[in-house]
Amino acid sequence: MNRLSLNQKTINSSTLPQAIDACVRAGIGSIGVWREPLQEVGVQRGAELIAQAGLRVSSLCRGGFFTGQDRAAVLDDNRRAIDEAAELSAGCLVLVVGGLPAGSRDLIAARATVADVLEELAPYAADRSVRLALEPMHPIYCADRGVVSTLGQALDLAEWFDPEVVGVVVDTFHVWWDPDLERQIERAAGRIASFQVCDWITPLPADTLLARGVMGDGHIDFPYIAGLVAKAGYTGDVEVEIFNADLWRQPADVVVPLIAERFAETCGY
Repeated sequence: MNRLSLNQKTINSSTLPQAIDACVRAGIGSIGVWREPLQEVGVQRGAELIAQAGLRVSSLCRGGFFTGQDRAAVLDDNRRAIDEAAELSAGCLVLVVGGLPAGSRDLIAARATVADVLEELAPYAADRSVRLALEPMHPIYCADRGVVSTLGQALDLAEWFDPEVVGVVVDTFHVWWDPDLERQIERAAGRIASFQVCDWITPLPADTLLARGVMGDGHIDFPYIAGLVAKAGYTGDVEVEIFNADLWRQPADVVVPLIAERFAETCGY
């Protein structure tokens, strides 16, 4: 339990103060913060509330969407996200890199854009001691959310930079299927900035963004992946991040004890 972090999306209807209170009541020592509910209370006030509760911030979600057509707006928003992560002393800023630009079918160009924007942002993050965390996304999201689909692709980008400036996210939902996963997690030693867990459930809902389940309800071998991550030297917080409409309809005081129980049962911590 001392490594469990509650990602805010798991209790999506809760405000940041409510999510902080839920962590405290459950004895969870870390929280993954999302930028939208953070803005509702203000970055400075949010940082104060988290510090007063004695919580760590395992990550700030999210920056990225580098493939947007307005490069200046993309850079401005990501610099703001970096500043917010610095204010929170977040363990990392999670980057969802973006899908294909509107009307484009050119994956090669989109991935080149990701590399270009990352190169522009890395010095800004380094100056503020913020670690950028590239999140590879399952290929079903390649068109609209993440043209970086595998951990190997994320590492190919990250390895151009100091590992304390650019790392990667290992999210079980996005990587569990990868036949090269063992080798890539071994390769990621020293670069794992965040480890996120939730299950892959079937049948997939109509909105595949909401296809995540509570650990143990689906198909992922959590002890196996957690073992690979541990072997790679990762000792940080483990976030439970679940996008699921049924779960979101339940009260936080029901959801949080459930995920704490399943985390202990499935992840081996």
